[in-house]
Amino acid sequence: MTQRTLAGLLAAPLLIALWVAAASEPLPYVTYEPGLTVNVLGERGGQQIIQVAGHQTYADGGQLRMTTVYVSQPRPAVVTLAQLMKDWVSRDDAIYPYDAIYQPQETQASSRKQGHAEMVSSQDAATAAALEELGYDVVSVKISKVYAGTPAQGRLQVGDVLEKVDGAPVTSLEQVTRAVRSAGAGTPVHLVVRRDGKQTPVTVTPQEDKGVPRVGVGLSPDLHFPFSVHVEIDPNIGGPSAGLMFSLGIYDVLTPGSLTDGQTIAGTGTIDQSGTVGPIGGIQQKIAAAREAGAKLFFVPPDNCTDALGAQNGDMRLVKAATMHDAVQALKAWTADHDAALPSCEEDS
Repeated sequence: MTQRTLAGLLAAPLLIALWVAAASEPLPYVTYEPGLTVNVLGERGGQQIIQVAGHQTYADGGQLRMTTVYVSQPRPAVVTLAQLMKDWVSRDDAIYPYDAIYQPQETQASSRKQGHAEMVSSQDAATAAALEELGYDVVSVKISKVYAGTPAQGRLQVGDVLEKVDGAPVTSLEQVTRAVRSAGAGTPVHLVVRRDGKQTPVTVTPQEDKGVPRVGVGLSPDLHFPFSVHVEIDPNIGGPSAGLMFSLGIYDVLTPGSLTDGQTIAGTGTIDQSGTVGPIGGIQQKIAAAREAGAKLFFVPPDNCTDALGAQNGDMRLVKAATMHDAVQALKAWTADHDAALPSCEEDS
């Protein structure tokens, strides 16, 4: 045996050991992979996921699927070289720098807590959006804080519900903010508030604060539902991105007929009480999950359209949904004619 051969035999185990150590070493990255999909029209533990009390409900033989992403957990969980290599070669997976996804102080416990809170909030907003779409008036705007030394002090009170601003019925927080800024500093804004069960007119004059007209109040939505709606979802699923699909599911359960034409529909997007659809993370992984679930349509928030067009969607149509109303109208058009023209991300490309 030559000296070179002996050196090679001795070096081989060391090289293998180095590769094993490198493959198991934690790396500062986060992986995204397609997650499970859940039919919000289905059941969990023998009970309907969408539960309604006090209103008639209707069955739909199709499916409305919310989509999820498997995201590697914050530290002390680790992402290894082997995992990165697997996700790097996959067309459906993605890799991001750790600091782009998680805060330095974020833990698995804090991440789960935040995700759960966002999920609960999204269900309330989805219920409000669905009921507003059905013609119910369920969203009010109330005063949550009055700041000392501002025009609102002594005129507005915490708990006041804003009913009118400059003669127009109040329908959103944004409407009140726009009215104040449009009036400008020094121009009175005329409000009608409900206080102690009575309508009370209040006039308040904005003052300029850091270049912006303000009256000095904090606003928050006040939701009041005419009947009970509860979404029973797996508590391990967190985040706000199922809001649109929850709202479509609630709308479908409360209306006769099939919103899905008996087919599988999927999508994603946050939602607010007014029905506006917001962006989410992991759009390409969610599209891949919906594709594997056999979905015919996939709803995409407008801000995610560019990334969505780079996903492997197969023959599943990508439908742009700026609002819950847009999504409902698209489904109705598609149910009547599967070849109907629908809002598309390609319009923006």
